Amino acid sequence: MGKLTYDSSLTADFDDRILAHLQLVIGTKLRRGESFYFSWRDDPLAGGGRSTIWLHPSIPLAYKYFGSRIPMLNREWIEALSLSANSSAGLQVVAEPNLT
Repeated sequence: MGKLTYDSSLTADFDDRILAHLQLVIGTKLRRGESFYFSWRDDPLAGGGRSTIWLHPSIPLAYKYFGSRIPMLNREWIEALSLSANSSAGLQVVAEPNLT
């Protein structure tokens, strides 16, 4: 289970595999100077609900992985997450397409 830390004040837990894909999509948009929303469902153990943050290139982000191996990336999932990030609703965690 990895952690995304936003502006050193908010921390969200994600599976390392999901986090690796999110890092790639978020990094691509921020490198282009693009700002956008990022929303996810909170873990029921943490009270449930949803969280949304505004991502901007000037706001610090940190990714902490707890696994020792780099997850294999799924291009189709990256594309699906990128499409989501480019929508008016912003980036949302979508289900991973099956590997073919």
